[in-house]
Amino acid sequence: MPEAADIDGLNHTNNAVYVRWCEQAAWAHSEALGLSLDDYRRLDRAMAIRRGEYDHVLPTFAGEALVLGTWLVAGDGATVLRGRWDLVRIELSSGRPRRMPQAFRDAYMTVVVDAQAAS
Repeated sequence: MPEAADIDGLNHTNNAVYVRWCEQAAWAHSEALGLSLDDYRRLDRAMAIRRGEYDHVLPTFAGEALVLGTWLVAGDGATVLRGRWDLVRIELSSGRPRRMPQAFRDAYMTVVVDAQAAS
């Protein structure tokens, strides 16, 4: 639910707030799949955003009930934001791209969606 601090000069939810919410949803999803930030650190690997796209479909306002997940949807079921990330697997200690560890494959590959099919 957008709070007063989330509202910008145009009287609707600021675009940067949606980016923050997307990050929070991604961490919640990763943790639900069994990979926490502590696991990332232990494995010295992470999924990092290479590119993010955010299509703001409709504005939202302070106090409006939203459902945050794979989709960000207003209380009336209307889509308010479509976001897409291209991710790269990195080694945390160096920041360089690395192969996906087995723990990532076990957790993430079961829920991967074909980007072409999802469009």
